[in-house]
Amino acid sequence: MIEGIEHIGIAVRSIEEARAFYEALGLEVEAIEEVPHEGVRVALIPCGAARIELLESTADDSPVGKFLAKRGPGLHHLSLIHISEPTRPSP
Repeated sequence: MIEGIEHIGIAVRSIEEARAFYEALGLEVEAIEEVPHEGVRVALIPCGAARIELLESTADDSPVGKFLAKRGPGLHHLSLIHISEPTRPSP
């Protein structure tokens, strides 16, 4: 069963430029992390029970870099909270 949204990943060309939009909405960047093995910098923005992640590529051949080259900035992924329902024993 889907219980909610964990986070929304938004591909951006520049965290510094993109964050202004979210800050204008009253949201704040909580942290910026680099994930070298994914070739990405991530800005974490709490938003209610979920968070927004701004994804900035650090390498053209990274998944986010390829996404930006093909599609441009925008929604990259949506992560949902999934709760497993308990299985019932067979009769």
